[in-house]
Amino acid sequence: MSVGMSEASPGEKASRVFRQRILSGMRPTGPLHIGHLSVLQNWVRLQREYECFFAIADWHALTTAYDEKTDYGGLASQIALDWLSVGLDPKESAIFLQSRVSEHAELFLALAMIAPLSWLERVPSYKDQLQQLGNVGKDLRTFGFLGYPLLQAADIMLYKAHAVPVGEDQLPHIELCREIVRRFNYMYEEVFPEPQGLVGSVPLLPGVDGRKMSKSYNNAIAIAASTEEIKGQVRMMITDPARLRKDDLGHPEVCVVHKFHQVYSPDVSRVEEACRGGRIGCVACKAYLAENLDKELAPYRAKRLEWKEPGLVEQALKQGEERARQAAAETMDEVRRAMGLVRGSGVPGHG
Repeated sequence: MSVGMSEASPGEKASRVFRQRILSGMRPTGPLHIGHLSVLQNWVRLQREYECFFAIADWHALTTAYDEKTDYGGLASQIALDWLSVGLDPKESAIFLQSRVSEHAELFLALAMIAPLSWLERVPSYKDQLQQLGNVGKDLRTFGFLGYPLLQAADIMLYKAHAVPVGEDQLPHIELCREIVRRFNYMYEEVFPEPQGLVGSVPLLPGVDGRKMSKSYNNAIAIAASTEEIKGQVRMMITDPARLRKDDLGHPEVCVVHKFHQVYSPDVSRVEEACRGGRIGCVACKAYLAENLDKELAPYRAKRLEWKEPGLVEQALKQGEERARQAAAETMDEVRRAMGLVRGSGVPGHG
């Protein structure tokens, strides 16, 4: 088995002590698509520089899907397989299921004691999702949904993360976390570092129909897609409506296919010029994109087959869970002492 699951050497373990930490995660909502690919590729790069903790955030999924009976354990295995196929290494990074590390819930509860209600209510995504999902009949007037940015802060703080890779829309969540850190450190003692948001350049790829890429719209290309599935999805892509014949002059800026060429085709300028000059038709243009997409995803399909050996994904999650629990337990020992929950320590007068 080429991927290997051997325990890290003492030297490797020691080297982690001197690396800053990163925490990130995704909700388990099903197989990942290529819209997630650039995020995962960034994670793969980061695990060479930082000590990384990557959580499959099943408790976060419950904040909006609390009334749906979902097999999060099964979904966790799927998302872990996607992560491992792209190159996350369980010998370098802790990959684990959030709910298996109970300290996430304990720290969330502890932080709820000091988090002002107004701080949670002003988070932009809280108001936006409350309105958007409320319009389709989803009742999100729950404590869990109000508190999910605080649960995110607990996730980050539990591992004393120095940085969190995020999109720009998540920066308010990082700032809330920083405020919670400052409040805790001021009220009790210096336990947590203030995390920084690492904003990466993530290309925004539309779905094959031009809408937001989403498995619920059936317009996404899965990371695990086969060659034939890629060809089929690319054939469905919306092209320039003004092109009726293959030698008509094209307008690539309005074409979904071109947006993918910009990410996956090394000679995108040549393709663009040929389109504008009417020297390549949409059928040939799509075929070339499908070829380039298949080249991009082929190594991940091969890696996926290796990780499909029975028990390997579960072993990777178990290994990550053990590392996460150890780090989480150390942090919670400090938190309990700082808050006076351990006898003879904490706030003056509460020994």
